[in-house]
Amino acid sequence: MEATAKTGAEHVIWDLSDLYPSTEDDRFKSDLSGIAQRAEAFRAAWSGRFPTATDAEMVTFIEEYSDIVQTADRLGSFSHLRWTTNTDDPEYGRTLQTVRETLTSAWQWLVFVSTEMNTLEESRLDHFINAPSLAPWKHWFEVVKNTRKHVLSEDVEKVLSEKSLTSRAAWVRLHDELMAAESYSLDGQDYTEAQILKMLHDPDRAKRKAAAEVFSNGLKKGSKTHAFIYNTVIADVASNTRMRKYNTWVSSRNEDNEVSDASVQALIDAVVGRYGIVERFYTLKRRLLGLDEMLDYDRYAPVGGDSGWWTWDQCRELVVKAYGDFHAEAGEIASMFFDKPWIHAPVLKGKNGGAYSAGTVPSAHPYVFLNYMGTNRDVQVVAHELGHGIHQYLSRRQGQLLADTPLTIAETASVFGEMLTFQTLLDRMTSKEERLTLIMGKLDDIIATVFRQIALNRFEDAMHVTRAAEGELSVDRLCELWMSTQQTQFGSSVTFTEGYRYWWSYISHFMHVPGYVYAYAYGELLVLALYGIYRREGASFPEKYMDLLRAGGSKSPEELLAPFGCDINDPSFWNVGLDAIEQLLQEAESLAS
Repeated sequence: MEATAKTGAEHVIWDLSDLYPSTEDDRFKSDLSGIAQRAEAFRAAWSGRFPTATDAEMVTFIEEYSDIVQTADRLGSFSHLRWTTNTDDPEYGRTLQTVRETLTSAWQWLVFVSTEMNTLEESRLDHFINAPSLAPWKHWFEVVKNTRKHVLSEDVEKVLSEKSLTSRAAWVRLHDELMAAESYSLDGQDYTEAQILKMLHDPDRAKRKAAAEVFSNGLKKGSKTHAFIYNTVIADVASNTRMRKYNTWVSSRNEDNEVSDASVQALIDAVVGRYGIVERFYTLKRRLLGLDEMLDYDRYAPVGGDSGWWTWDQCRELVVKAYGDFHAEAGEIASMFFDKPWIHAPVLKGKNGGAYSAGTVPSAHPYVFLNYMGTNRDVQVVAHELGHGIHQYLSRRQGQLLADTPLTIAETASVFGEMLTFQTLLDRMTSKEERLTLIMGKLDDIIATVFRQIALNRFEDAMHVTRAAEGELSVDRLCELWMSTQQTQFGSSVTFTEGYRYWWSYISHFMHVPGYVYAYAYGELLVLALYGIYRREGASFPEKYMDLLRAGGSKSPEELLAPFGCDINDPSFWNVGLDAIEQLLQEAESLAS
């Protein structure tokens, strides 16, 4: 592995003891061996009682149910977090699989909750929704009512639960392990995925080109295997869509996000309708970089030459200040992640690529997973994941069943954190050249978050629709769908190299959470609208925003956003954020001229 400049993040390793000290810990062993028996006893105690249970009994039911689910999530979080740091370790993989198999067995006894709620009279669910003693769980009952038409019989749900471990989940794990184990050789050195992709941000065009070629060749080599995995996952989604009688392949994801198919399509149409912004941006960037032609590996080249470099301590100072200047409590929580061992930051062989924040369980706290290498983009990633972390930390008070928000709202907190950090950086810039460099970098991120993610959604949609019409998709067919859906956003501003045909195969969101990617655009455009409100309202805004985070999933997205005057069901709403992007691009064009 090539020696790289030290950032100070090389030894920033999380301590999972707040979940379990180790797999040898007595509590871990007890929870793992006892979870299925607890679930079985719970079913024996509560099955058949929902039609006649008193409100007080229903409170007891929810408390007991939440406690079992929390134990399951604690086991699952611990084993998964541990595994993502070293997918090459067979003991980590074995523990992950053992936990998953055990939890699948336990869940067989809990399926009755959704299936028996499904058979209740609507008036009975309405009673639970309006009962004063059940008010803390009101929205949980509302979600049950809104989604129950897609719940199947208990026997069928048990079979689906049992088979899930050997169907999609197994293929997703295989994809992750194959990608994490892959190394890319360049000039006699081996690089991880995270390291080779970082080179696409290098000022040196020759390095970008070489990195892209090496990565493309690696993806091409594994493309047949990944095409089979993709086809299997798509078929699994199709089965789920058919059995549960959803309107489209993405309807189940929209339902989980508590948004309508129509509102999501309005978002997609609005973004696709403004693809001209992308072409303008890359035309400007090509001119600033002095290129005759912009190729795919030039897209993330930094304007201004130097992409910036931050030690871990400098990153911490900047990000904590950005959150603290916005709201004191947000800054205090952000600081906790650095002070306590809640972050895993170094780049390691066998470690998963990318970044995430895991909410774990309300009785513990979130953990943040990074591959930190000190670039400006890495700092923004830290700000992004800490936005999730702050949100998850605050929402714990809602309890196990309502701590999590739909993905669309969850991305709001992370993207808002990026905006705060960007503004803190921008305020430090004094020259036009510095401001232009920073704004172009921010536009890079926004274009990737809004337009690229919707282009990914268009590819994902094309995969599912084409697979349904034509059957199993070959590598070449996947490449065709990929190139056609990605080229559209760029117009004539970017030229794709031949190797870019295979870049669909490394994007794990398509398998981990089918239908997920539009949530990034949803969150970014929502944040741009909210940030505009913040700039207008000033001091009255931060506490309202923190209340949104504290509410977690205890309210619908419409209710959460009502205090800000945002109507996410209005198709024209998305143009507010898109207009803000265009205004930022106009500022860059003005500075460049």
